[in-house]
Amino acid sequence: MKRSKHILAAVTALLVLSAMTACGGTNGGENTSGTVSETVSETVQSEEAEQTAAETEETSQSEEISAQEEAPEEDEENYDTGDASLDNVRNQDDIGENELLVVSFGTSYNDSRRLTVGAIENDLEAAFPDYSVRRGFTSNIIIDHVQRRDGVLIDDIDAALTRAADNGVKNLVIQPTHLMNGIEYDEIVEKAANYSDAFEKVVFGEPLLTSDEDFERAVKAITDDTKEYDDGETAICFMGHGTEHSANGVYSKIQELFTAGGYDNYFIGTVEAAPTLDDVMASVKAGNYKRVVLQPLMVVAGDHANNDMAGDEDGSWKSAFESEGYEVVCVLKGLGENEEIRKIYADHAQAAIDSLN
Repeated sequence: MKRSKHILAAVTALLVLSAMTACGGTNGGENTSGTVSETVSETVQSEEAEQTAAETEETSQSEEISAQEEAPEEDEENYDTGDASLDNVRNQDDIGENELLVVSFGTSYNDSRRLTVGAIENDLEAAFPDYSVRRGFTSNIIIDHVQRRDGVLIDDIDAALTRAADNGVKNLVIQPTHLMNGIEYDEIVEKAANYSDAFEKVVFGEPLLTSDEDFERAVKAITDDTKEYDDGETAICFMGHGTEHSANGVYSKIQELFTAGGYDNYFIGTVEAAPTLDDVMASVKAGNYKRVVLQPLMVVAGDHANNDMAGDEDGSWKSAFESEGYEVVCVLKGLGENEEIRKIYADHAQAAIDSLN
């Protein structure tokens, strides 16, 4: 806008001086139109150069700010997530003809990654010695962050599938560690379809919560693992992620199983869908509880568990319950640390392998 005003002023000057020249004007009738035209041209060029420089600087600043905003907050983390070198990223070659690709969303919390996703992978490797177990993460934000911070590169889905194809894998079994048949699972299937011609056979294992038996086994595994807190005065609350996908119904189904099994002090909420924290809070308030135990209903105990659930900032589940006068205990333990949960994944991988025959 500022540049336009300067150009308009220069053009106006040209018109005025041209009119004066046509009428005899000043300077003894000397023709000044060429001089004025040159002046306007120089003014316009000067303004355009200034504007270009200003736009270049503004673009540079905007790109820098955008890059800062897009960078994960953990880039400035002042807390320890563990030693990344202890985790086997499983991106080795020399795979052989049979591969079991374990696909996870991922986490940048090194210890949790090793104790959850890594534990699932280790169990699958022990259960299926004829298959090379490899890893693939669906979150490139997490992959990039771990690489910048720790110098460790984890394959994303495309890299893992390309690695499998380049290694001459014939039988590819893909086992997701996702909880449900949701958006992430659908995307994995779609990406794998792009590589279908690279392998003789490709099969998929089911996510954790698929059949009625899966739900029953998961509920038993969860309640057995948390029974030490079940003293009659404690509400045991789980934080799930939540999704806009219809698969979000898994949370209400687990809640129904809790209630049907007599676990009236067990409650489930989500970060991004329903049930919400308000729903969980209302349920807890309806009981006569003095203490609240919070634990993630997620495979890993990553950013959501450490911040949205157990963080000290306003808005976290911990802060919300403390503000209501409850004693709060946060258990930063992902489902992948539960041996019985890992057995469900192993059974799903076994079913997928059996389907190859």
